[in-house]
Amino acid sequence: MVNDSIIKALKTKSKSLNLSSRKITHLPEVFARLTWIVVLKLNNNSLSSLPSELMCLQKLTELNLGNNALEEIPPVLKHFSCLNKLYLYGNKIIHLPPEVLEGLPNLELLNLNHNRIKVIPAEIQRLCSLKSISVTDNLLQQIPAELGLMKCLTEINFTNNKLTQIPQQLYSLPQLRKLYLARNNLTELPEGALGWKNLKILDVAGNRLSVFPVGFQFLTLEELFFEGNRLVPFTLMESVQEKEVLSLKELSARLILQQSTNELSVVSRALPAYPELQDMLSHWGQCALCSQPFLTTWLECVQFINTRKHMGMKSSQSVPVRVLLCSYDCFNRDDHQYYGLVRL
Repeated sequence: MVNDSIIKALKTKSKSLNLSSRKITHLPEVFARLTWIVVLKLNNNSLSSLPSELMCLQKLTELNLGNNALEEIPPVLKHFSCLNKLYLYGNKIIHLPPEVLEGLPNLELLNLNHNRIKVIPAEIQRLCSLKSISVTDNLLQQIPAELGLMKCLTEINFTNNKLTQIPQQLYSLPQLRKLYLARNNLTELPEGALGWKNLKILDVAGNRLSVFPVGFQFLTLEELFFEGNRLVPFTLMESVQEKEVLSLKELSARLILQQSTNELSVVSRALPAYPELQDMLSHWGQCALCSQPFLTTWLECVQFINTRKHMGMKSSQSVPVRVLLCSYDCFNRDDHQYYGLVRL
């Protein structure tokens, strides 16, 4: 039956060839003659490798190798520079060879679900056109920071792995709309959530999160999944308030930070002459209530946000969000209520 399909493709010069579920263990050499093939489906077979002769399929834009017996990504794939979609789900792949990734500059979709991958190499950034990456049900322990350099990404799915953290660089993805991180071991999301300006779906269910990062309530999410975490309870916690005595460094820093916003001020004009001071001040924070700047976080607490009221979502859920305040005066304001105060 396989040979019949190949012969038919040779005669008709069909641009699409579907050989899925044919119990194929190897590909015949005649495949090299199918140079006009654009879509090739070889999923649900028993392939453990691909012959080098396949490099002749230079027009291939979609290749499905899902549910086979591959233990590595076939080296011949590095020659498929026109490939847009690559499906490798349901194999036994352990790692991603950098040399193969470098040969796929036009790849837009990569599906590696249900494999045994532990590490995504930094060379993933070579997939400069990638829009969607899915590596669910693997053994991923970390995500490379270089993923944040892939500005075309709109969807990331790392569900059901062994991740304990995600790099802050993921906030640098301007087009990201869907992020799935369910069933990992995440204990926190890094600060910088406002970088997800276009994120619409976030799934962090089944992790170990206790609170969401600063500014999370300003995201324009449409769907949020966070069940199965260890979120702080919606209960008022008594705070022991110490006498506020700011250090000279903190007082000076706050004054300089306030003055630096005025381009005409002496401080603003003098700062460029002191690069070390500029670097130190670059780590400043802003009070969530009075908007005044501070250098060292004075108070860290939790505010419970209603997803419908504060985020415009259809569902109404209570979400604990980390909040930074500059003083106890702000904490005690009657028009806001904060919980779980922690003195830093």
